[in-house]
Amino acid sequence: MNPTTTFTSYCQQLALTGLAAGFESLIEQVQLHQPGYVEYANLLLETELTHRRKKELERRLKDARLPLVHDLEVYDESFQNGLSPAQFNQLKELTWLDQNFNLVLMGPSGTGKSFIAAGLCHHAIKMGYKGYFRTIDQIMDMLKMKDLTRTAMADFKRLTKAHLLVIDDIMLFPVAKTEAAKLFGFINQLFERTSLIITTNKAPQEWPQMLDDEVLATALLDRILFRCQVIKLSGKSFRLLNRKSIFEN
Repeated sequence: MNPTTTFTSYCQQLALTGLAAGFESLIEQVQLHQPGYVEYANLLLETELTHRRKKELERRLKDARLPLVHDLEVYDESFQNGLSPAQFNQLKELTWLDQNFNLVLMGPSGTGKSFIAAGLCHHAIKMGYKGYFRTIDQIMDMLKMKDLTRTAMADFKRLTKAHLLVIDDIMLFPVAKTEAAKLFGFINQLFERTSLIITTNKAPQEWPQMLDDEVLATALLDRILFRCQVIKLSGKSFRLLNRKSIFEN
């Protein structure tokens, strides 16, 4: 067995998959630049660490379940929705996340609520935070099934350990009292431990009607709004303004 094959075999046995995959290109670098022994050892370790960080980021992005479009780099800051470029850039700094603040993005459909929420979640994940994106329907399904299936329980445990959780389209439809009680219990468990981004088209004053329970709605809002920035988005729908056509003009 030649030395390269032996080295690759050792890497596989030690689960150093990044080093095994990048060894040949490393050899080319070494032959070209001729580093010292310590520098070469550092190159080997750096190659494996870079690979592991990349795979870990891919795993966390997969678990986050972000919508298809979520990159803040493509956000059109000229779009008039009530959020100024200065405010947008301040949100990207994530100081609110370090302070366990919540965000409520409120406004009509098409004003960028879900995109901004998903974009901030994606940005936070890249910065090393544990972030997840779920619609309110996915949250409610998880809460109903967590004691019945391993998959739902695994997701429940994952979300309760998050730094950031996006709950998209909350109060889009009325919520039954039994389900609302489960939602309150879940939010209460995350209270002051996990930052939330809530997107909704309903003002807080409308939540009691959607839940058909003023006491429960007040308790839920108390947890969400305690340390929270409410951002009211407005304007015309970005999707309608930029809708595509199958016909040429």
